[in-house]
Amino acid sequence: RRVAHCREAIGNERRLAHQARAEIAGLHAIARAADVQVDLVVTPLAGDARRRRKHGRIAAAELHGDGMFFRAETEEPLAIAVVHLDESCLGNGQEGKTPGGAGGLIETATRGGVQRRDFFLHASDTTNNRMALAGGIAALQLLAGKGQRMRVLLVSDSEYLVKGMREWVPAWEARGWTRKGGPIENLPLWQQLVSSAGKHEVQWTWVRGHQGHAKNEYAN
Repeated sequence: RRVAHCREAIGNERRLAHQARAEIAGLHAIARAADVQVDLVVTPLAGDARRRRKHGRIAAAELHGDGMFFRAETEEPLAIAVVHLDESCLGNGQEGKTPGGAGGLIETATRGGVQRRDFFLHASDTTNNRMALAGGIAALQLLAGKGQRMRVLLVSDSEYLVKGMREWVPAWEARGWTRKGGPIENLPLWQQLVSSAGKHEVQWTWVRGHQGHAKNEYAN
């Protein structure tokens, strides 16, 4: 009976490993198409054999015997998307109305290949920074409309957006959405962006604008 259980567990492990390899290969393929680097982090197993994480179930199996121990764990694979964003504001920072907009290219991995869609939004009086945040919100909300949590690589030439989500926001949240230097500019948009990002697993990546990055130029 132990041998039968072990064979079944090994079969499950191979199946789960195949799913993981397929997911990682898909992520690298779409990242190569996006001409960006992807950070992959492998987290070691910790805790009981059967548990739940905050985002998504984990499959786990455990067998004990005479000197025999087997354990396999994997997260359910997430669909993959890459988003390229850019924004603009005419007369940014000047007096009077300053219209602006944001646009993006959304690429999602499908069984048939990569599906690409464009989106755009505009405002009659805005700033570059507000449009950068609005573009991120729009993209993540559009992906959430698919009704599933996704693994998203979000690429932008806005340091305000990328550095904000990677460095500033965690500190602001830890202090109850306050900062030492005074009020947080565009606070409602930052909070809406955090809420939208919480629907997915998002990696924020910065590229230098107007440097020949094909998909950044396309979004521009």
